[in-house]
Amino acid sequence: MKRSISSLIACMLATCCYAQSIITDRLSDASFSLAGAVICVDPADDPLVLQSASWLQQDIEMVTGMKLPVVSSIPATPAIIIGSPGTSLPVTSPGKIKNKWEAYLIQSTGNQLIITGSDKRGTAYGVFELSRQLGVSPWYWWADVPVKKKTSVSIKKNISITDAPKIKYRGIFINDEAPALANWSREKFGGFNHRFYEKVFELILRLKGNYIWPAMWGNAFYDDDPLNITTAEKYGIVIGTSHHEPMMRAHDEWRRYGTGQWNYDSNSTRLKAFWRNGVQRAVNEKIITIGMRGDGDEPMSEKTATTLLERIVADQRQIITEITGKPASGTPQLWALYKEVQDYYDKGMRVPDDVTLLLCDDNWGNIRRLPRPGENKRKGGSGIYYHFDYVGGPRNYKWINTNSIARVWEQMHLAWAYNAREIWIVNAGDIKPMEFPISFFLDYAWNPENTGPGDLQRYTEKWAADQFGNKYAKDIAAIITAYTTFNARRKPELLDANTYSLPDEWATVVNDYNNLLKKAETINRQLPAAYHSAYFQLVLHPVKASANLNAMYYNVALNREAYKNKWPETNAYADNVKRFYLEDSLITIAYHQLNNGKWNHMMDQAHIGYTYWQQPLQQKMPEVQYLPPHVVTERKTQEARDLKRANIPAGITGNIFYEAAEKGVSIAAAHFTRAVHSNGISWKVLPGHGRTGSAITTFPVTAAAQQPVGNAPRVEYDFYTYSKGDVSINAYCSPTLNFHNSENGLQYAVSIDDEVPQIISINKEGNWDKWVAENIIIKSSKHQLLAPGKHTLKYWMVDSGVVLQKLVLDFGNIRKTYLGPPETILNR
Repeated sequence: MKRSISSLIACMLATCCYAQSIITDRLSDASFSLAGAVICVDPADDPLVLQSASWLQQDIEMVTGMKLPVVSSIPATPAIIIGSPGTSLPVTSPGKIKNKWEAYLIQSTGNQLIITGSDKRGTAYGVFELSRQLGVSPWYWWADVPVKKKTSVSIKKNISITDAPKIKYRGIFINDEAPALANWSREKFGGFNHRFYEKVFELILRLKGNYIWPAMWGNAFYDDDPLNITTAEKYGIVIGTSHHEPMMRAHDEWRRYGTGQWNYDSNSTRLKAFWRNGVQRAVNEKIITIGMRGDGDEPMSEKTATTLLERIVADQRQIITEITGKPASGTPQLWALYKEVQDYYDKGMRVPDDVTLLLCDDNWGNIRRLPRPGENKRKGGSGIYYHFDYVGGPRNYKWINTNSIARVWEQMHLAWAYNAREIWIVNAGDIKPMEFPISFFLDYAWNPENTGPGDLQRYTEKWAADQFGNKYAKDIAAIITAYTTFNARRKPELLDANTYSLPDEWATVVNDYNNLLKKAETINRQLPAAYHSAYFQLVLHPVKASANLNAMYYNVALNREAYKNKWPETNAYADNVKRFYLEDSLITIAYHQLNNGKWNHMMDQAHIGYTYWQQPLQQKMPEVQYLPPHVVTERKTQEARDLKRANIPAGITGNIFYEAAEKGVSIAAAHFTRAVHSNGISWKVLPGHGRTGSAITTFPVTAAAQQPVGNAPRVEYDFYTYSKGDVSINAYCSPTLNFHNSENGLQYAVSIDDEVPQIISINKEGNWDKWVAENIIIKSSKHQLLAPGKHTLKYWMVDSGVVLQKLVLDFGNIRKTYLGPPETILNR
């Protein structure tokens, strides 16, 4: 068998070509049917390849009802032949996948389909690409996505697909896993054991990932179940440990087995023995975290010297060398520049060149540091640790998906462009309900060059189609984009009655959520019943729960205002708050009852009743107040006011803006009147990026800084005013950080008409807690208009990476709101 499969695969590789689809529902002379086919795999191949063949057998049966036999020799009948070079099959990999990392080739000829890879994971990814094309979602188990049934499936002849990842290690971190995932896994599997990880590892592979930091809140991957490591090896998953768990030891193991303080100055002998044991037992494929932070994800002492940390790293690498019997450089390692560790790096601490520098975001999706252009490339490269979930200040956010993929794309595109390409790992919390952003993160990591800012809605539509079919995919994608945009404005855990202003802003926010809910519920009624569970988990629940939560806080705000004014609606608003608070629990119960309780506990996370950054032990309804009937004062009707606005001459069309009373001049950045592209730099719209619409930034994101003079890159906005004199320009920017640690941070420039542009730093001064809580940086500059009438606001690029969402000109009479005034744009 080995000789025949080997020669056949080699022949296929030599004639490789590209194609999009290999599956067809039509049998013709140009295809062959899977009816009567077999799956052929060498029993001596890698366990992951054998497992992949078993998964494919399962997938084909779910789709067609046919259980194809798995055989060990090539028959004359139609066959799917799966094999990996370099293991049990003496197959070399010429052509497009030779010497590549995790590359695969799927190729058909005659009545045979060949799936092979440059390594075991490459072969598995090839198998899962076929499963995807058959209609099996990676989320078929984790979100109950129905498999699309087909009466017949045929394989196109003379078709080839080949692919390989651009990012080497792509994975998730299961973190902050109590109470939801911890309670669920305990009930369903008995804890975070190999049965649990079998499901997780399959999901990661189907999403074309290869890497995990396992659950670690009171859990220890290697210590909790000896079969965990065996399962990781079988499934080909690379194991790591988090940023504060060096040398393959879980943090909780120090509590279990450690003696003395977690202090290298006073307890180095015991710590080295502890770490030595971690490396000794981790005989699987791994990336070893090196360095040291304080006990329990805390910073080291402020007095900690970089010389001590460098000695710790040197001692750890000596342990790695002694245990592996080869230079430390032969074992993948990372040093995570997380929180205070980045400060050590900025002060000059360095690690050997073969160690991957794992750069980090600020826990809120804003990358803190990136390699500089032209910087010498490290042998170990650089990577990114990103967050979809976090426990810490200014507030935990764990309950629901609040991640807009437009922002994820923009930040990870920076990482790609600045060559942080070795490791991408994301804190995915409990996995659920982060299904959509996890899919995007790992898809984008596979090939960042395939997706630009204009492709994100198409990506979302394709994802929706993969889960729910084509008929409602566009509408479902619009709902997903809208709810993630709304939720990203402010994390649900940070919401309260004061978030938005009364009367109009709160009403608009709640109406937008309620209209979205109506659309989501309409689609739910139209979808076949088989899709209802998956649709509730992936779409309807986050919309319904978020709409209800915002309505509750809106009614708290209305209750307080009515109580203060002794209005008769006071008590009705209080009753509404109680009703919405109860509904929150009922929505959770509905989730937990799905699929006969399959997901019980998965929404256990408290999200109402926060008083500081840490979650409450139990939820608590916001306080409301009631009025006795005898003190009620009749509410006076407010007369509608005819608010002043600037006149725009007849015949003027295009993106023209005007001053309006209590709004100033409010401009959505993407609606520029003109754009000046120059010096190889162009302006692009980032659709769906921002709190109220789209945003703009310059490309390439690695372009050098520009001086705001002459024909330099800028966008212009024509506007009309009835005011003159002093005016402030408030620029609403995404909270991008000073990722090159430059003296002045990221800068832009702004001017009106022909005045000298003012250069403004978005992050040299300010309050980080406020930036991330509000998901915006608002910078203000002072200007003067000599006369009312027509003017031009010019927004200039200075540094790459600044993302502009909105501009507001304030003459001193703007009503204060959370999102800023609505756009004052000409509608002609």
